Amino acid sequence: MGAWDPSLIFVMAGAVIIGLGGFYIASQRTTTFFGSALHLPARRDINQPLIIGSLIFGAGWGIAGFCPGPAIVALGAGHLKAAVFLIAMLVGMEICERLRLHKKPV
Repeated sequence: MGAWDPSLIFVMAGAVIIGLGGFYIASQRTTTFFGSALHLPARRDINQPLIIGSLIFGAGWGIAGFCPGPAIVALGAGHLKAAVFLIAMLVGMEICERLRLHKKPV
């Protein structure tokens, strides 16, 4: 393990700024760039499933050292660790989907 690299803060700040700009532009539009209806998230509440999901995502990222996009790239580069991460992620997604099927709609 190497020393902590604070440059990731700048990556995150850049991503947040670009994301905010993108959502601002999208909020001013009613259609996508290809002409279909634009559907933005309507819910803005922070609820228990969101917090639990965020904690699980963060723990997986911290343990494996990957988030989903870069894991796919790492898999293409032949990293076995990425394959293990992606399999675990897909299994987790399937478990979540099966648990969701047993709940009544809110």
